[in-house]
Amino acid sequence: MARRSTARWVRLFGARRPSRSRTRRLLERHLVVMVVTALVAMTALLVSYREVQNAAGEMRTRGAPAVQGVAATQLALLRAHQEAQTSVDQKIDTVVGAGARYENQLSAASQGLSRLSDVQLDGDRGRGVLKTVTGVLTSYSSSLTPGAVKYVREEDNLMQQEKFLEAKTLLSRPGTGVVPRLDVLQEHQMRRVDRVSSMGALQQAGWAVAELALLVLALTGLSALWVLRTRCGRTLDPWLLAAVLVTLALAVVPLWSTAATQERLDTARHRLVAIEERAHVHGDLAGSQRYVTDTSTALRGRLAARSWQSWTYYGALGGGALIVLLPAVGIVRRLNADYWRAG
Repeated sequence: MARRSTARWVRLFGARRPSRSRTRRLLERHLVVMVVTALVAMTALLVSYREVQNAAGEMRTRGAPAVQGVAATQLALLRAHQEAQTSVDQKIDTVVGAGARYENQLSAASQGLSRLSDVQLDGDRGRGVLKTVTGVLTSYSSSLTPGAVKYVREEDNLMQQEKFLEAKTLLSRPGTGVVPRLDVLQEHQMRRVDRVSSMGALQQAGWAVAELALLVLALTGLSALWVLRTRCGRTLDPWLLAAVLVTLALAVVPLWSTAATQERLDTARHRLVAIEERAHVHGDLAGSQRYVTDTSTALRGRLAARSWQSWTYYGALGGGALIVLLPAVGIVRRLNADYWRAG
């Protein structure tokens, strides 16, 4: 009788120990998976989110002002030449103050070149182009001003035509003129704008990794809740439940914020392309100047920083800390209470 009782207790304890051991190892594996996936997800998410916000910042502070600045400078130079030619054609070049209109345009172009040196996107090559353009612009002004102001008498007609021809050559000569040089700079800047405002393959891969890791984290959290309920007889663990909810929020809110920012970047790129194209419409220079100014003003408002973008980043940073700590606290508490301390 005693032997049969002993055998029964051995069978009971022999059946329970492997079950407890397997449950403990299962929970430990859940803990490792959740911590590792949380770290991977938050690293990929924060880096990817910050890249998009940095792109928006570069577009706001440099990209848009640089493209708008080149377009405005080109139009101002062309408008200056047009105003000077108009004053001669309409025989008002002898009137006092007749050169004020083209001088205003030249002044605007000069100021535009000064601002471009701080925001242009082509690095040392761009600075070299602007330095050369500034020197050629000085020669252009030296040719245009005498033609519009000094040589205005009938007997100076040939000299006036010569000065205007010199100015036109310095302004528009292919390859070496002021406008063609600015065209090359603008082309390089538009390439940079396209790269900055578009989400590349690396950024897309980063978001894919982040979302996949968050999905694995949420599923692992639900699995851990199921294990605690079915194998350990525990109710829903509040720590793990909170971790799952935070994970879902992290999978949705930063991605929505990034999509909104990317939509604004796409709109900004399209408007900058329109500005660049309008700079080559020379039929209505005054209208083109108004278009560039109005579009640039609207674009600055479109690219203005939003406070919720920073709050989203710091919220994601805090959420990342929670999805590492909450599963660790929840599972470790159960392991310590049910297995480690008892073992």
